[in-house]
Amino acid sequence: MPRSEFHKFFLDELKDIYWAEKALVKALPKLKKASTSPELAAAFDKHTGETQTHVSTLENIFEILGEKAVAKKCDAMQGLIEEANSIIEETEAGSRVRDAALILAAQKAEHYEIATYGSLRVFASTMGHTDVEQLLSQTLENEKATDEALTALAEGAVNEEASEE
Repeated sequence: MPRSEFHKFFLDELKDIYWAEKALVKALPKLKKASTSPELAAAFDKHTGETQTHVSTLENIFEILGEKAVAKKCDAMQGLIEEANSIIEETEAGSRVRDAALILAAQKAEHYEIATYGSLRVFASTMGHTDVEQLLSQTLENEKATDEALTALAEGAVNEEASEE
């Protein structure tokens, strides 16, 4: 199956998410710095470390597949990062509105990653790459947990406080 069009597409999408994860490693510290809430800043800090692990996991996947880890520009993630940067520019520093907007931006990225890892996991399963499927499943579960943590922050206080500004 390594020469099939499906396998080539799978590799291409792995390269895409590899670029996305590497870009997030650079973008998340900026979101942390822009955060008002110490809890949100801590969440971004935690996810930066997790995202570095995702990069390493993808490098391991490429190695398992006998491929070189090469990133292919991910237009979707670039757009999501640009949107997050715009949010920082357009919201008031130190406001809960900014925090609510940063959570929204981060969750958009998380949902993109959840969709991508979910599909890649199924592709790996279809092609019999059980070891790769396991690694993609772990990353998928981590992305879902991050999304849930961001929702908890938003619902816990950030959105309520933002609505009062």
